[in-house]
Amino acid sequence: MGKARSRGLGFSALLGLLALFCPLLLNAAPAAGAAPSSGLTSSAAAPGAATPDAVALKRDAATQGADKRSADKQGGSIPLVTVLQVDGIINPATSDFITRGLKQAAEQGAALAIIELDTPGGLDTSMRSIIRQILASPVPVAGFVSPGGARAASAGTFILYASHIAAMTPASNLGAATPVSIGGAAPGGRPGSGGAAGKETGKDAASGSGKDADPDTGMDTLTAKATNDAAAYIRSLAQLRGRNADFAEQAVKQAHSMSAQEALKAGVIDVIAANVPDLLTKLNGRRVVLDSGASVELATAHATIERMEPDWRTRVLALIANPQVALLLMMVGIYGLFFELTSPGVALPGVAGLICLLLGLYAFQMLPVNWAGVGLVAAGTAMMIAEAFLPSFGVLGVGGIVAFVLGGLFLSNTGIPGFDLSIPFLIGLAVGSAILLALIGGVAARAHRLAVVSGREEMLGLPGTVTAVNNGVAYAEVRGESWKVRCDQPLAPGDAIRVLAMDGLTLQVARADRPVAKSIEGESHVL
Repeated sequence: MGKARSRGLGFSALLGLLALFCPLLLNAAPAAGAAPSSGLTSSAAAPGAATPDAVALKRDAATQGADKRSADKQGGSIPLVTVLQVDGIINPATSDFITRGLKQAAEQGAALAIIELDTPGGLDTSMRSIIRQILASPVPVAGFVSPGGARAASAGTFILYASHIAAMTPASNLGAATPVSIGGAAPGGRPGSGGAAGKETGKDAASGSGKDADPDTGMDTLTAKATNDAAAYIRSLAQLRGRNADFAEQAVKQAHSMSAQEALKAGVIDVIAANVPDLLTKLNGRRVVLDSGASVELATAHATIERMEPDWRTRVLALIANPQVALLLMMVGIYGLFFELTSPGVALPGVAGLICLLLGLYAFQMLPVNWAGVGLVAAGTAMMIAEAFLPSFGVLGVGGIVAFVLGGLFLSNTGIPGFDLSIPFLIGLAVGSAILLALIGGVAARAHRLAVVSGREEMLGLPGTVTAVNNGVAYAEVRGESWKVRCDQPLAPGDAIRVLAMDGLTLQVARADRPVAKSIEGESHVL
């Protein structure tokens, strides 16, 4: 019965995990019966070339007829333009998506790669990785802040400056690129780039850190170092592309922002376009110099547009590359391993716990988190678990909650909306964990006080009936089983006995004063 219950619970937990990830996978799966995208043509044309699994390709149907008519008139091949859409925070999943997209665009011989940006900012490490890929790309890259009302704040401004062509839609904006460090300055003096919201001012940073303040800016030394490093980086990008370097530096040091029209007048961007087809029309014939020194003339008037969207791998990576999800995965992993150690043989909690723990640690490895915060979270969880089994009178439980909340607060401080751990979230998670562990500890304590229902100890005190006596050796029926018994008093068939002890396969019994009545499956029997 216990094994069946354990299997049922394990099966339910497995269904829960599937329910968590199935919607994610289904969103990335193509619609049933959909025709294969013609955007795969260039990949299929290369014999033996493996189609990258990083993106799901979707061809803009509106351009198909125009592409074919243009090809018939010109008698030549149709240029290909690859569009990569970035909508949200710049994180390791975004970096992975753009890296693969630019690589595939180069393999397909695309004439231009467009990165559509609508982002509040993101992580410095991911941003720099994207910029390195843009600088090394053999395909011209256009950064396009789109659609209308979009923004390229913080890390998005850096990416726009690094692109060979910078474009925006009307009613869009860029700037506010002041860096926000995560748990102090990031390793190597590279801070995390946050959005405009939640930034530290120089005065607040100086007063909060306790470091020596810069007399010119009022910032502490570490903040000034990170800000100057980011300012020098974006200025170098502006000089490389021949764009307004003064605004770039002001966007970092003073969080300045600009609208699309202001950016065009100030020489921050190259063109304003309503959408991608309009952008291609305006870029047709423009000459672009790549970082390799090669000069490329863009022929995009009748180009085929191929949109590349994140596939299930990128979606899963984006899901776990979030401090909140990473924290939940680590806690589930710790609890799963704990349950497996306390109840060996169930298997599912241990397997699921190990997988979740490894995913959580992998997510923390991708994120620029403060590892002291990770240690405090792990220590707090361990103390809350220990409270259920050690008589600490609540000391370990309260200490675990405090350590857990403090660790979550130290874990990250990006200033990016939806990317930090809020105090209500941490307190709720800690209190919920404490209640769960208290319930589990109470159930375990009650189970410990229950009488043993299996094994050697179960036999003690059970009644039985002598069935046969041969040559001084007596046999009795106990619980429907025939046992060899030994008694200090003479026994005769039909005598009622009670088990006193067990010696190997022989029971030490004593004669009962009177027959013992016992109900078996609804019938009354005399034992």
